[in-house]
Amino acid sequence: MNQPGYDLGSLHQLSDRKSRRVSSFDRGGGNHDWVDIPPGSVRTLMDIKGCGIIRHLWMTCWVGSDGRDEAHYLRKLTLRMYWDGETEPSVEAPLGDFFGLVFGLRKSYQSAAFFVNPENGRGLNCFFPMPFGQSAKITLENECGLPCNFYFYVDYEELESLPPGDIGRFHACFRREMDTRGWAPCEPGYLDQEKADEPGEPAWLPRAWLRKNTDGADNYLVLDARGKGKFVGCNLGVDVFKRQANDWYGEGDDMIFIDGEPWPPSLHGTGTEDYFSTAFCPTQEYAAPYSGLTKYSGEEAGFRFGGKNAMYRLHILDPIHFEQSIRFTIEHGHANKLSNDYCSTAYWYQTEPHKPFDPYPALQDRLPRVHPWEEAGASPPDTSAE
Repeated sequence: MNQPGYDLGSLHQLSDRKSRRVSSFDRGGGNHDWVDIPPGSVRTLMDIKGCGIIRHLWMTCWVGSDGRDEAHYLRKLTLRMYWDGETEPSVEAPLGDFFGLVFGLRKSYQSAAFFVNPENGRGLNCFFPMPFGQSAKITLENECGLPCNFYFYVDYEELESLPPGDIGRFHACFRREMDTRGWAPCEPGYLDQEKADEPGEPAWLPRAWLRKNTDGADNYLVLDARGKGKFVGCNLGVDVFKRQANDWYGEGDDMIFIDGEPWPPSLHGTGTEDYFSTAFCPTQEYAAPYSGLTKYSGEEAGFRFGGKNAMYRLHILDPIHFEQSIRFTIEHGHANKLSNDYCSTAYWYQTEPHKPFDPYPALQDRLPRVHPWEEAGASPPDTSAE
């Protein structure tokens, strides 16, 4: 889809494409510019026939009363997209997580593909191109306890036919594992003072790091897809919800298996923060075009009571190609030793039909954990003296 006319240097090139929009504007000419979505219902936002490419999504909503938002509403609303008459969605994710707002927490940030703009992260924008050959359908499900006032634009180009070549369809899928059930005990101080005595190992290496992971079988799964395509990014949330073995979750390596290859895969990384383009247990929140740390829970994040941490990586300039399949995994701590709460949304393009997604988590399995210090508006407890 990288064609002349879609970057600053070639914007002067003209074409015969037709610009179109589906939006929530008031058809009666008034200012009721939203669609009402009652609790427990699904509303079709767009259902068109023909060929085209979605170029931009803008969405915002209000779910609340007495001037307050309903808690976790961004996890209670589910966005789904269907291409070319398919019955199973190619996009299925909570509204917030699709736009990179992990744990349903609102905040503004900007990347190459997503712009989450003021007021306080309410302006949700996506610029991933989404081609379709015969039809496109977008729905929103409301599992909130209150009605949802939903505003949206879907800006697309109407075409006679898609450009020549292999044109993949856009996909996005949400996953969550509420407890990764690591093998290391979680009592405070466990292994803090133990040192390795194996030949060739550094003196500072904790003994637990000597355990090996030579198959990736127990890694957290971000994506398991079949077909030809390219992986273009993901976001990841890690909620450190119980006392850890004084270890940093970022020691978990990324392992990306292409076309059914065995371990070690062609794409084997060195740690979680390394995959997300940061380094050495990052503590500063930031948002850049292709990577960002959008949530960091204090100096203890990732150690013991660390709370919530969220990050993204977009493979726009370095997409990961696959001919038959991709299995994107990441360790939860070194050799999967840690018990944390992981969630993710993966983005990719591929040929159809796609492998059906795993069953979508029920509402109670999507809602984020609420820690006591979060309810009180405080920081995680200080365990540094333990």
